[in-house]
Amino acid sequence: MQTFFEDYLNILQTSHADILKALDGLPPAALDWVSGPEMNLISVLVFHLTGAERYWIGDVAAQEPSNRDRDSEFKTHDVGMDVTKKRLDDNLAYARKTLEKLTLQDLEASRISPRDGRKFTVAWALLHALEHTNLHLGHIQITRQLWMES
Repeated sequence: MQTFFEDYLNILQTSHADILKALDGLPPAALDWVSGPEMNLISVLVFHLTGAERYWIGDVAAQEPSNRDRDSEFKTHDVGMDVTKKRLDDNLAYARKTLEKLTLQDLEASRISPRDGRKFTVAWALLHALEHTNLHLGHIQITRQLWMES
């Protein structure tokens, strides 16, 4: 794997490790706890961010359809910690496999988003996946803090 993609994967792995750290020690009820009006559950955040990662890395950058059902991600509940952690692990495995196939030249290639037909470069899609994951990592960390204070 080229250095850029190794670095990318290391950042993604660190983000996932930080998510797992935020989940560590939480009881199963915390995954489905509503912290406030119009706030997402931790389980929803994990399922949504992994769905988005798979979409931007796979569907867009690698052009490998996932048949993602984005709306269902926001209905996630009662999935348990094991399922949540497996989803994170599966996404990292998929990202590794996909990044191993990419070259630096691929970063400049254009792709069409299957969801809305918009045009993106592979680089943009990959960077957006990281940005989106880390945004929701912050949400998970804050929700954990609120749970611990409740």
